[in-house]
Amino acid sequence: MTDKNVKGQPLSEEELQELVAASDAGSRNPAGAVGMLLATLAVIWSLFQVILASPVSFYILPGDLINNSRQIHLAFAIFLAFMAYPALKNSPRHYIPLQDWILGIVATFIALYGFIFYQKIVDSGGLADDTDKWFALAGLLLLFEAARRALGPAMAIIATIFLVYVFFGSAEWVPEVIRWKGASLKKAMSHMWITSEGVFGIALGVSTKFVFLFVLFGALLDKAGAGNYFIKMAFGALGHLKGGPAKAAVVGSAATGLISGSSIANVVTTGTFTIPLMKRVGFSSEQAGSVEVASSVNGQIMPPVMGAAAFLMVEYVGISYVEVITHAFLPAIISYIALVYIVHLEAVKRNMPVIGHKAVSTARTVMGMLGFFALFAGICYGVKFPVQAIVALVPAGSSWILAAMVAVAYIVLLKMAAGVDDLVPDDPNAKEVTLPDIGEIYKAGLYYLLPIIVLVYFLMIEQKSPGLSAFWATALLFFILLTQRPLKAIFRGESRTVEAFKEGVGDMVVGLIDGARNMIGIGLATATAGVIVGTVTLTGIGQVMADLVEFISGGNLVLMLIFVGMLSLILGMGLPTTANYIVVSSLMAGVVVELGAQSGLIVPLIAVHLFVFYFGIMADVTPPVGLASFAAAAVSGGDAIKTGFTAFFYSLRTVALPFVFIFNTDLLLIDVNWYQGILVAIIATIAILVFTAGTMGYFVTRSRIYESVALVLIAFVLFRPDFFMDRIQPPYVEVETSQFASSLGNAAEGDEMRVIVSGPDFDTSNIKETTLILTAGKEQGGEARLQAMGLATLEEDGKLKLDEPFPGTAFSKKLESFDFYGDEPVVIKSAKLSAEQLPKELIFIPGLLLLGLIYMAQKGRARKEEGANA
Repeated sequence: MTDKNVKGQPLSEEELQELVAASDAGSRNPAGAVGMLLATLAVIWSLFQVILASPVSFYILPGDLINNSRQIHLAFAIFLAFMAYPALKNSPRHYIPLQDWILGIVATFIALYGFIFYQKIVDSGGLADDTDKWFALAGLLLLFEAARRALGPAMAIIATIFLVYVFFGSAEWVPEVIRWKGASLKKAMSHMWITSEGVFGIALGVSTKFVFLFVLFGALLDKAGAGNYFIKMAFGALGHLKGGPAKAAVVGSAATGLISGSSIANVVTTGTFTIPLMKRVGFSSEQAGSVEVASSVNGQIMPPVMGAAAFLMVEYVGISYVEVITHAFLPAIISYIALVYIVHLEAVKRNMPVIGHKAVSTARTVMGMLGFFALFAGICYGVKFPVQAIVALVPAGSSWILAAMVAVAYIVLLKMAAGVDDLVPDDPNAKEVTLPDIGEIYKAGLYYLLPIIVLVYFLMIEQKSPGLSAFWATALLFFILLTQRPLKAIFRGESRTVEAFKEGVGDMVVGLIDGARNMIGIGLATATAGVIVGTVTLTGIGQVMADLVEFISGGNLVLMLIFVGMLSLILGMGLPTTANYIVVSSLMAGVVVELGAQSGLIVPLIAVHLFVFYFGIMADVTPPVGLASFAAAAVSGGDAIKTGFTAFFYSLRTVALPFVFIFNTDLLLIDVNWYQGILVAIIATIAILVFTAGTMGYFVTRSRIYESVALVLIAFVLFRPDFFMDRIQPPYVEVETSQFASSLGNAAEGDEMRVIVSGPDFDTSNIKETTLILTAGKEQGGEARLQAMGLATLEEDGKLKLDEPFPGTAFSKKLESFDFYGDEPVVIKSAKLSAEQLPKELIFIPGLLLLGLIYMAQKGRARKEEGANA
C-alpha cells in the first residue's frame, strides 16, 4: 500500500490500475521494441490457446504441439512472468534487466524440455536419467522463483516445504507421525517434472484446456464495454432505493463476475464508481469498501462462469461442469440475495437518503429484476427448440444457418444500440448524480448478452466441454470487437468506418494481451500447486493427514470442518484462490469424506470441494492479508484492516453456507426432483434472509437480543429440518448382525441399510471404521442382493466377517484401504435399516410460525416507535 492509502486517502485512477496490474498482470510494462515483443508474445499465447480449444485444432496444429500443450502453456507463463514481474520492490519497472532475460529464456527451455526431448523420455519409459534430473531440479527452482514474483512468497515457500519433505521425509528430525521412506533425486524429479503426476498434472491441464479461454472471454467482454454496461444497468435499476448504490454494487459485481476472475480487479472496476456513491448516501469508507469486497469476491462462486477452481472440480470430482454449476447455483444465488438484504438493513437502520426522484416501489423493482433474469434464462433454454428444428431439417448446413441467425440477431441489436448514445462511465463525484434511465440505456448493450447466451447454451443445453463452449463464445466476441464500432458508424451515417475498424482491431489486440497477462499468475499457480499434488501422490501423506486431523478433531466432523476452514483461510493469506483450492482439496477433501463416513455421515465429494472453494475465496476478504480488502480500502480511503473485518462480518453467510450444505445436501440440489428443488430454493432463501436479520440485529425494527437469537435458531430449523426430525423419529432401526442378510432381503426395493464396517487399515494395521450405504435392489433375497453389490459375508466366532469386495464392484474402491488378509478380520460391526419417517419438511411449520410471531411483535413495536416519533 502507498503512503497515501495508509493515511486514509483514496488512490487515483492511475494508482488503482497499477495496484491491479501489480497483483494480477505484473507491474512491469517496458516501452519500445521490448514492449512490442512482449505484447506480441502475449497475443501469440492467446491465439494459440484459442486455436487449441477450437474444433479444428487437429487440422491446424501439429500433433506434437497438442500432445505437449501443457509444456507450451507453462513456457509462455513462466517467460512472461520473468518479463512482467520485477524480482524485488526496488527492481526497475521500465526495462528488463539482463538477469531476468537469462532466467526467462532458461526457464522457457526447461519448461519445454519434455516437448523437445519427447522421444528420449518415451524411450526411457518416462523415467528421468542423470541429465534429466538436474534439468528438472533447475526447472522447479525457476518455477518457484516465477511463482514468488507473480503470487507472493507463500506459494513458493509451501511448495518448497513439500519438496523438502519428499527428499528428507525419512530423516529423524521429521515427526514420526508424518515420516516416510523418502525418495531419490531421480525418482522425485521423474514424478514432479517428467511425468504428468506433478507440475504437468491435472491442475496445469485444466488451466491449459479451460481456464485460459474463460479468462480471455472475460478480458474481451470487458474490452467490448460490457463492464460499464452492467454497472449502469444495475445502478439504473437499484440506485433509487435506500442504499441504492450499495445494492447496485452487489448486482453489478455479480454481473462483472462473468468478466473478471479476479476479485481485486472486480473491486477496482465496480468500486471506483459505487464506493464514492455509497459514501455519499451515508456508508462509512470501511462499510462502502466492505460491501464491494463481499460482492466482488463472491463473483467467483456465481455460475455459469465461476472461478478457475470450478474447472478443477470437474477433474478432481469426476463430474461434468454442468453438474458443478447445478450444485453451486443455489448457494451462490441465496448468498447474493443475503448481501442485498444486508445492504438494505444497513440503509434502513441509518435511514439513508435515496439518489434521484424515481418513484418506483421496491416490490416492483424486485419483480422487474426477477422478470429480467427469468427472461434471460428462458432465452438461453428456449433457443434449443429452434436449433433442434434447424438441425433436423438441414443437418448438413445447420451450423452455417445458425451462425447466420446469430449474426442477424447481432446486427438487429447493434442497430438498436446505434440509435442511442454510447455509454460513458459516470463521475461518482459529480455535484449532481443522475440515475441512468433503464428505458433509454438498455438498448445500448443488449448485444453484449449474445456471447453469454452462446456460452450458456453450449455449456448447459448442448453440454459441450467448457473449453469448446468458451471457444464459440470467444469467437463471437472477436467478431463483435472487430465490427461493433464500424457498424455503429454506418448505422449513424458517420464517415469514419475505417478508423472505427482500426479502433476495433486495437480493442481486440488489447483484449488478447490482457487475457494473456491475467493468465500468468493462474498458470504458475496451477503448475506450482502440481508439486504439492505430486507430493501427496508420491508419499501417501494424504492418509497421514487423515490420521492427524482425526487425532486433532477427536473424530468430530464439525471440529474437523472448522479445522479445514481455518487451514484454507491461513493458506489463502498468501495463495491465490485457485492454488489455495488445489492445496487444501488435495490434502483434505478425501480426509473429510473418510472421517465423515466413520462418523456415519456420507458426504458427497462435490460438497467437500465446494466447502474448500468457499473458504478459499474468503481468504481474499479476511484480515490481515485480504487482498480484495486492501484494494477496496485503496478506492475508499478507509482503513484496510477495518474494511477486512467488516467485509468478513458481511460475509458470514458465505462462512455459514458451506457448513449447511455439508450436512444438508439438498441445498446443492443433490438427489432432489424439480418440485423439491423449488421448495428447497424458497425455504433456503427465507432461511438466509432470516439468518441475515438475526446477525444484523434488525428485522422489521431493531431486534432485541432474544429476537436475534430466535431468528438465527429459525434459520437453523429451515436449513436443517432433518436435524430435528431425526430426533423426533429416528430414520433408521438397529438390525442384529445375525439378521443382516435376511433383513436386507426383506427390505423393499430402494430401501437403504447403513452398515458400519470395522477392520485393520492396510498400511498401519490400526483398526478403523467406515460407513456404507447399501440400497436394496431388484434381486430376491439378501445373499443375491449382496452378491450384486460385490459383497460376501460369513458368520463365524460370533462375528459377521466381510470378504474383500470383487474388483470393479460398487464398494471395491471404498474398502480398498482395509486389510482383508491380516490377523484381525474385517467385520460388519452394526447395521441399521431405513425406517418410516414423516417428511422432514413438516419441521418448517413451527419454524415459520415462530418467524411470524417475531414479525408481528416487531411490527407492533415499529408502529409505536413511528407514533412516538410523529
